[in-house]
Amino acid sequence: MKLLLVEDDDLVADSLALALKSSGYAVECACDGVQAQQYAINGLYDLIILDLGLPGMDGLECLRLIRRKLSLTPVLILTARDDPEQKIAGLDAGANDYVVKPFHLGELQARIRALLRLPVASDTVVTIGQLQWNAKTRVLRRGDELVDLSPREHEVLEVLLQNIGSLVTKQRLSCLLTDCDTPATWNAIDLVIHRLRKRLEPSGLKLKTIRGLGFLAEA
Repeated sequence: MKLLLVEDDDLVADSLALALKSSGYAVECACDGVQAQQYAINGLYDLIILDLGLPGMDGLECLRLIRRKLSLTPVLILTARDDPEQKIAGLDAGANDYVVKPFHLGELQARIRALLRLPVASDTVVTIGQLQWNAKTRVLRRGDELVDLSPREHEVLEVLLQNIGSLVTKQRLSCLLTDCDTPATWNAIDLVIHRLRKRLEPSGLKLKTIRGLGFLAEA
């Protein structure tokens, strides 16, 4: 399960991401409303944990924009705003749950588990040449053959396929590969791209390097 954690307080983000990783989740972080909107719409997450007091764009506005594109992804608001009117506004804006800081970690994780049990949309399959990518099961096939990828190759390919024709920065991949912990080196990211390119380009997927910026996938 992959979670998007939107939190501008580095201490809260780091400690919560670590706790969630320890529970077996993959965690990607965004630190402001604009970045959160871009990640949520361009990525594929099983759950979004959203703070409201964000720089750049208020969390409620961010949530409304996300809901225009994503109708089914569960959103849990995690905020210090404890006024009943704020709770009503958050739920009416599209949140599935609302938790006030300070929070009990065990209760938060139970609420996450409950939200992840909500019904999900049907499979979305991306087809590129001989390759078929199932966005729900995250299974990659080359014709009838199952393509076995390493965890890092899997994570990078998923983001690239979700952003066909659009730039994915090295900074974003660095955060993704380490679950917002110690950043992966550029060399490590280049190595993953090299391996994916060698294995998948003959099947119809082209991985382009945009020097100094990042990568994009093209059919």
